[in-house]
Amino acid sequence: MIKTGIIGYGFSAQTFHLPFINYLKEFELTAISSSKREQVLADNPDIQVYDTAEQLIQDDTIQLVIITSPNDTHYEFAKLALLSNKHVIVEKPFVTRVEQGEELISLAKTKELILSTYHNRRWDGDFLTIKQLIDSKALGEIRLFESHFDRFRPIVRQRWREQAGEGTGIWYDLGPHLIDQALCLFGWPMALTACCRRLRENSPTTDYFHVQLHYPNHEVVLRSSPFSAGPGLRFQLEGTKGSFVKYGLDPQEEQLKQGLSPQHENWANEAEKNYGTLFQENGESIHPTQAGGYQHYFANISDAILQNKTVAVTAQQALAVIKIIQLAEQSSKTGQTISLVGK
Repeated sequence: MIKTGIIGYGFSAQTFHLPFINYLKEFELTAISSSKREQVLADNPDIQVYDTAEQLIQDDTIQLVIITSPNDTHYEFAKLALLSNKHVIVEKPFVTRVEQGEELISLAKTKELILSTYHNRRWDGDFLTIKQLIDSKALGEIRLFESHFDRFRPIVRQRWREQAGEGTGIWYDLGPHLIDQALCLFGWPMALTACCRRLRENSPTTDYFHVQLHYPNHEVVLRSSPFSAGPGLRFQLEGTKGSFVKYGLDPQEEQLKQGLSPQHENWANEAEKNYGTLFQENGESIHPTQAGGYQHYFANISDAILQNKTVAVTAQQALAVIKIIQLAEQSSKTGQTISLVGK
């Protein structure tokens, strides 16, 4: 079993990591570092609780450290964990600056340790569905791909993600999901054009983005708005043989918030009413959504640690996401399209 320590005990740790660490027999939850000692012990009475991340990392029994603390601490804690000979999973975004990621990748390689970022939405059912549609050429050659993560949050909330600071704002929060999926589908773009803005009243950081990735024969649009009160478009694909439209988010996050886990019968299965629609020359049809499963990310990590198998989400891939984030910020600031050739 992989003795595992988690840094942080907020929404990310409780919702997106602990259910899978507790579900998979290959992992043993050993320790959590948090200022919420009483809450941690009430929920997890048989583990060690540390007041600081540094104390947890210094625990010689821990083999894997999962970092779910604020974005501006990812580099510091990941570096310390690698220097302490721990495998590392970092919640997205990987880091806040490209040079930080390059240093961590070099250190992990030298130490021969696993370093990965939790890009769990590669295992969203709707993403797996559109990947299959693209791979099978059901829509012909793709000419336009739109990916949205819109929400209705018109009021700024008092939490670190929505306050000023390094690595805060919606582009660092939801952008990594959309960027990683786009890079998985289409690879590195030739250029990008970005608009990252503060649209909410008194917003101290980016809360809206519209980023366009330019490829030789198609366009990719990545978007998030805090003012989307109606049914939210998730994906739209347009190709030479048809198009596909999908509304609503993958059900796993909502299931996790309700306390469900992969052991439940309908885990990750989307309701038929939320299936996407396939439009082709001979008419339209409802297209079933594949079952996703965030547990597959953790199963891959255990295979990499215990059986030396290939890591599905590499640190190099996660660093590519950070490069896109920073270049998009530059594009938005200057109002210019930026060439990515050779970058």
